[in-house]
Amino acid sequence: MKPLAISMGCPGGIGPEVTLRALLEDAGEALVFGDVALLQARAATLGVDLGRLRARLVQVGPPLSVDARSAGRWTKEGGAAQLAYVDAALDAVLAGEASAIVTAPVSKAAVQAGGAAGFLGHTEHFGARLGSETVMAFWEPNLTLSLATTHLPLSAVAGALDSEQVARAAFHTARLLDALGVDGELDVAVLALNPHAGEEGLLGDEEGRVIAPGIVAARERLRAAGSSRRLVGPLPAESAIRRAARDHAHGACVAMYHDQATIPSKLLAFGEAVNVTLGMPVVRTSVDHGTAYDRAGQGTADPRGMAAAIGLARRLAR
Repeated sequence: MKPLAISMGCPGGIGPEVTLRALLEDAGEALVFGDVALLQARAATLGVDLGRLRARLVQVGPPLSVDARSAGRWTKEGGAAQLAYVDAALDAVLAGEASAIVTAPVSKAAVQAGGAAGFLGHTEHFGARLGSETVMAFWEPNLTLSLATTHLPLSAVAGALDSEQVARAAFHTARLLDALGVDGELDVAVLALNPHAGEEGLLGDEEGRVIAPGIVAARERLRAAGSSRRLVGPLPAESAIRRAARDHAHGACVAMYHDQATIPSKLLAFGEAVNVTLGMPVVRTSVDHGTAYDRAGQGTADPRGMAAAIGLARRLAR
């Protein structure tokens, strides 16, 4: 199997150290794209023997200045660099040099300050670069959640949500379960937008007007793809998520907006869930946490999320 391509994330954050520590326990090969001097320095701080890793450190762009390598904060220089690391890792996958991409956390503010004014996150960036569909999802063994919409103000969600987004998220979530070999009897629950699934229109009409047609479209697309995975909904979010997580009544849930998915995901598996981008022609996974500047450079950051992201990337790439 080809090596994974890993972008080390924000130079001032915990990305470099969780990457190095996760690779200590990983048996596969990897290419780590970032700043070699910084990675070597963090390895020394952690007591990580780079000779034990089955990983090659790949310098992207010129070496960072001492200021940009400082832990605990971001810089404009580091903002531009961390996006370059992401692009270099993606390029390696597209060139056939790597099997999948795993991304350590970046700072959206830093990336924008570094010159990418429209950057909203990895998911949107990959979709723009590849010209492909993208669906943000969070996976852990007891709960898989995907999002119909991603980084939007809550006030904009109802106006932005459309049937095509619902269909896309439901389709790719079902295909993720198929790819992972999840029991075919477990369906995908498509969540409602409004409380109590709209109470027959009393609390909103998006369930019947937008979400239900999206489910129908996704079912048609699944049939065309040869998948028999069932979709159910729109269901009240709080009960469907509880039944999926506690009773294993659903294989996954499709959320309508960001926090509808991330609050239960982080409550149940913060730091260990995997952010996986669905719908692209390449496999991409990431941690479910941020740059954690308050922990960076201290050697105390938990690498389990990065280890889980690496493990899922290898599993999907096979």
